[in-house]
Amino acid sequence: MGKAAEVIRFYTLCNRLKDVVRSGWKVWHVKRERLESIAEHIYGVQMLAIAMWSEYQYELDIEKVIMMLAVHELEEIKIGDFALFEIETEEKLEKGHAAVEQVLDGLTSRDKIRELVFEFDERKTAEAKFAYSCDKLEADLQCCLYDSEGDVDLAKQEGNHLMETEQIRNGLEKEETWSKMWLKYSQGAYRYDENFMEVSEFAYKNGVKSEKSSASVC
Repeated sequence: MGKAAEVIRFYTLCNRLKDVVRSGWKVWHVKRERLESIAEHIYGVQMLAIAMWSEYQYELDIEKVIMMLAVHELEEIKIGDFALFEIETEEKLEKGHAAVEQVLDGLTSRDKIRELVFEFDERKTAEAKFAYSCDKLEADLQCCLYDSEGDVDLAKQEGNHLMETEQIRNGLEKEETWSKMWLKYSQGAYRYDENFMEVSEFAYKNGVKSEKSSASVC
């Protein structure tokens, strides 16, 4: 396969992520004309990373972080997106890495890109830890935006397997909104540094307002 053909092959594969809706929004029956795709999530995480790097002056390779975030969801081209608790971590990693190999097969720089994906998953370097925190916080902020638009009705969650888990039930009992529950869940589940914790707490206390809504719900 020539260079031009490989460019088109890879681009076309990645383009599929524009049409793959984030599974969590479907699980929670988010009612909206158009739900966030994987590609939009990738963009959102990259923009959040730039903002966090800018305002908190992290000493890390931000260009590497942006590249890492650009490719961290490549596996979902082949295996799709999984909501929380739908699959064991080890199984997801195994399937995900195999899928990444398929997607990258043929690219001249596949080894370098693969290393970025694996580095993100291992979360040992400063860049990977930062990128992972951005990935988790961005999802919570999107929850806040959906809440601010009134897109989630907790009374209408038929078939939502997450509502059956003790952690989620307890969280919803303690918090007044869906998005506040997720913010608090992430604060306990992920190893946020003080800066990510500050932003998460700010969203918890002040809300995140959608341009389409005058209300700040979180």
